[in-house]
Amino acid sequence: MANYSAEEKVQICHKSQIKLNQLLDENPRLKEILFNSENELEVNKSIKEWAESELKNNELAFKYYKQEVSGRKVFEKIKWQEVAAIRILDYIDHTDQVYTDLNVRGQKRINTPFKILWFAAKDGTGGGKYCFFLDMLELFRQFSGRKKYRTPSREQIEQWMDKHPSGLDQDIIEKRQKNKERIINIIIDLIDSGKIKSARFSFEAGLSFEEKTDKINEWWNSKLFHLKFAVRNRELLNRMLDYSLDSETMSMLKEAEVQGIPFFVNPYYLSLLNPDKRKRSYSDAAIRDYIIYSKELVNEFGHIVAWEKEDIVELGKPNAAGWMLPSIHSVHRRYPEVAILIPDSVGRACGGLCASCQRMYDFQRGNLNFDLKKLEPNEKWPAKLERLLKYFEEDTQLRDILITGGDALMSSDKSLQKILDAVYEMAYRKKEKNKSLENGKKYAEMLRVRLGTRLPVYLPQRITPELIKILTDFKDKAYKIGIHQFVIQTHFESAMEITPEVKEGIQKFTKAGWTVTNQLVFTAASSRRGHTNKLRKVLNDIGVITYYTFSVKGYMENYNNFATNARAVQEQLEEKRIGKIPQKYIELLKTYQLNANNIIENINYLREQEDLPFLATDRNVLNLPGVGKSLTFRTVGITRRGRRILKFDHDSTRNHSPIINKMGDIIIVESKPIGEYLRQLERMGENSEDYNTIWGYSIGETEKRFPVFEYPKYNFEITEEFSNLKL
Repeated sequence: MANYSAEEKVQICHKSQIKLNQLLDENPRLKEILFNSENELEVNKSIKEWAESELKNNELAFKYYKQEVSGRKVFEKIKWQEVAAIRILDYIDHTDQVYTDLNVRGQKRINTPFKILWFAAKDGTGGGKYCFFLDMLELFRQFSGRKKYRTPSREQIEQWMDKHPSGLDQDIIEKRQKNKERIINIIIDLIDSGKIKSARFSFEAGLSFEEKTDKINEWWNSKLFHLKFAVRNRELLNRMLDYSLDSETMSMLKEAEVQGIPFFVNPYYLSLLNPDKRKRSYSDAAIRDYIIYSKELVNEFGHIVAWEKEDIVELGKPNAAGWMLPSIHSVHRRYPEVAILIPDSVGRACGGLCASCQRMYDFQRGNLNFDLKKLEPNEKWPAKLERLLKYFEEDTQLRDILITGGDALMSSDKSLQKILDAVYEMAYRKKEKNKSLENGKKYAEMLRVRLGTRLPVYLPQRITPELIKILTDFKDKAYKIGIHQFVIQTHFESAMEITPEVKEGIQKFTKAGWTVTNQLVFTAASSRRGHTNKLRKVLNDIGVITYYTFSVKGYMENYNNFATNARAVQEQLEEKRIGKIPQKYIELLKTYQLNANNIIENINYLREQEDLPFLATDRNVLNLPGVGKSLTFRTVGITRRGRRILKFDHDSTRNHSPIINKMGDIIIVESKPIGEYLRQLERMGENSEDYNTIWGYSIGETEKRFPVFEYPKYNFEITEEFSNLKL
């Protein structure tokens, strides 16, 4: 054993030994291989021959393993046992490969699954942990056919959905009214005691308590009120939540303040949380986990690395996708057709900080914060805006601009108006210049304008008549020059975030001709059975179309909120399927964005025609560093702790920068084993047996983009040349 590493000499624990014994008892052939092999090379050779002999019974599956065929249609034809055989073979093919594990600050991980198993069987060593053996046990149950695949019935799925309440339920509305009253009383005290001073929000002398209450109820409908009285420290947070936070949480939040993690939650959003200390309810878990920081985030803050390679930009050099950009912070680009514009204004800020935000790296660097005064635009911003939009105007392929931040609707009405006016002028000039170009050499004209915002969720009070007028006027004039898709791209995490105020605000957007789409982040709490389906249904009820369901990004800082990618595939194939839209409605779906003011009627028509609880228009994906949105992966390894190692490829169904063919595969070492993820769900009151097929989901293929999100066709041919590209 002298040549073996220290980890390989570590004895496995009693619980691990029990799982190992189960594995060996259930699989005599595996037991024979492990005990009769002289070394790990013999182990791998024997297991490979075994798995290949089984897989070759299906030529298509074997070709898929060899990557001679690929794609969604092939993937859907592969049987449950064959998926397990492919994983076993992928484990062996990637044995001894070394990966950088950014969950543990860049340490190296050597992939040796069957070597760990061999050590454990022979000597009770190898350092494998309980979740490793649990995953291996489930793998061979799948491979042997001992564990059969069963799809849950629609009735079962709808029962799971019914467990999750909505913010439109009458009893929830009543509880939140009491929360609001408690928070208002606290704010009265803060003003009276002088702890928070504001010229705009202050009481005249002599007002009674009832009159002060009436005054704050009036202010409650103001965005500025909620920003002014947003909670920025743990003591006030606990008070607002009726002192319901335990000592461990308070201690961790104190450490977050020491580490410099910004904190910002407005009174409206806090009123959505359940502060009942007598009975722990997990109905608000998806909301709570977004504003209460985890110990892993606190520990990693200061060591967080950029998740998206495109976030690291040097002027004069192409970004990770090969695009030359006009600014380090203000324009982000990955795909040929679309780029992100981030204003140099309050729009760079958010209405709150989501704990699993992909831009936590930028919060760590101090580029994003909640000092709204410092983020107000200066006199140079109009000139910079013109320069940035020149980039869109002179690019051959850009046709879609996503204005975000931060949050596009954090900008004042005046600032937003200037941005939209400048976008209109840019689009008009681009269209006019095209008149002088030959067919086949014309530039892509602007077709879509999007505003990325979470304020409809965090702060629906932002949706004022003045804002709606700005959006309506822009839509009316921009439509005449060829921009046909106007999108509010928002982020609801739970049906509990959908309140009467939210419902009213969303319908104001759609009546103004703007389609509202949603991007869910698939956190541990929101990944519970039925939770995402319930959100899809309630969003459809109020006129929102689901767009993406994102696996949680990042590394150890997001450990608490991470739901494994196996769960994302399971949710896609088992739960979301009851909202699958028949192919015959493809053309009809393409018209939905062009008719946003009738979106609820259109959604309901399709649901009624096909008896669908919701329209499954979103795609389950992970936003990959450098590669883009994809859920095309193979599970190629597993660590001693049972954390799976995934090899991702890009989404082949959409256009990419030509650099994609040179990037190769992206390796992700997941931050959490499936076994630990299931234990976390059990602590939320879930039955882990409801998830028992999760272990078998080790392959993913990205869904096609739904027709409702396709760009309208031009009536001319654009050039095939790419500008602003340097490979």
